Amino acid sequence: MQEITAGKTARTEDPSSSLDEKTEGIKILHGDPKKAIVKLAIPLIVAMSVQTIYTLVDTFWVSGLGADALAAMGFVFPFFFIQMALTNGLGVGGGAAISRRIGARDKAGADNVAVHTLVIMLLIGTVFTLLSLSFLEDIFILSGAGRTAPLAVAYSKVIFGGSIIVFFANVGNAIIRSEGDSKRAMQAMIIGSVLNIVLDPVFIYTLGMGIAGAALATLLSFGLSCALMLYWFFVRKDSYVSFDFRGFKPDMGITLDIFRVGVPASVQQVTTAMMMLIINLIIVTVSSTDGVAVYSTGWRVVTIAIAPLVGVSMAVVSVSGAAFGAEDFEKARATHSYAIKLGLTLEAAIAVGTFVLAPWIASVFTRADAAAHIAPDLTAFLKIICIFYPTVSLGMLSSSLFQGAGKGLNALAANLLRTLVFTPLFAALFAFTLNMGQTGVWWGLVTGNGLGATVAYTWARYYLNGLLKSESKKTVAVESTA
Repeated sequence: MQEITAGKTARTEDPSSSLDEKTEGIKILHGDPKKAIVKLAIPLIVAMSVQTIYTLVDTFWVSGLGADALAAMGFVFPFFFIQMALTNGLGVGGGAAISRRIGARDKAGADNVAVHTLVIMLLIGTVFTLLSLSFLEDIFILSGAGRTAPLAVAYSKVIFGGSIIVFFANVGNAIIRSEGDSKRAMQAMIIGSVLNIVLDPVFIYTLGMGIAGAALATLLSFGLSCALMLYWFFVRKDSYVSFDFRGFKPDMGITLDIFRVGVPASVQQVTTAMMMLIINLIIVTVSSTDGVAVYSTGWRVVTIAIAPLVGVSMAVVSVSGAAFGAEDFEKARATHSYAIKLGLTLEAAIAVGTFVLAPWIASVFTRADAAAHIAPDLTAFLKIICIFYPTVSLGMLSSSLFQGAGKGLNALAANLLRTLVFTPLFAALFAFTLNMGQTGVWWGLVTGNGLGATVAYTWARYYLNGLLKSESKKTVAVESTA
């Protein structure tokens, strides 16, 4: 059978490869890349849009508790982002490895990767839960939460206490996506999100749980998605990959293949959380905790604005992974080019809509008397930040291409340049050196993200062109010796 390790493919005939044709998602991955991107991306775009809408609804209900509650969520968000970074990173690493084996028509290898991914998920999830619950209050005090620290602790105790649920829901969804089954991935995300939307006001206000109620609603939504994954994988057993833990033996080659993309992907998102912490500190220095409330609330609007792009990026990982597994580099380049065009078009339209509707969006999240005073600043944030929406596609989709190729370090390096160099540098430059204050931080976010995205795109095209030139030289050499 085919075995893919350390980025190389050893090809032998796999008798199970005929099973590929029994699964619609596998046919999609092996077909035309443009059609594959559209077929996989549309359900994921819908799912990500609904999922990010629930984060806005979450913010809407919490805003009724006042600006301190919004600020508390702002201080929790980077740490919640770290939790999500670990789950998404592992999911991307395992999913990309599965997709490459699907491209190489190695079902047994895909099954083995899936089992390894779940075992690793249980270990990491357990360690994260124990560590996160041990240092909560000290962490928030050190991060500058001040009077909002008790609210931040109340929220995070719930959301971090159920980390295993969050881990399995996200990793399971990534496995489903890796085999081209974006419809069920969409179903799991939407059903969980709708439950969260329904439970938020009940737990926060009806049951009087306050900010902890918002966290519990979020955790239960992940729990429902988790239950669906368990049912599909272990009861119906109708996914392409199958799970057999009997006689499981850790394989270092498979583990490294998962980590080669998963660890950089996790670190990539963790550095984004670190960037948020740095931005929070800059904001507190030039403004106040109200500025953090503006940033955390506005950034949730950003997440829904780029939700379609996240859906496209998930499709790119699977489609490009299958292309690299088959060593079809022209297909990989076509995948990247088409995805970039699609992303630029979508985000340009969303940017215009955000700019026009900024005052109305701000009013929705500042309806409570205790939060009304931040409405003008939130409007200003939304009008500035939407400028960088189109450029996000250059960076995000290029990172997804690297992940599909198993080149997680490439994606990480480009991301580090954006999150820990460009963005904090320009935020500090505009806020302090140019004395632009809080508004300067927003312009720093736009400039830093834009430059980082451009670097990632340029690198991805250079990488693809290099592969194609190398392949062309090999073809010429073979023909000359024939």
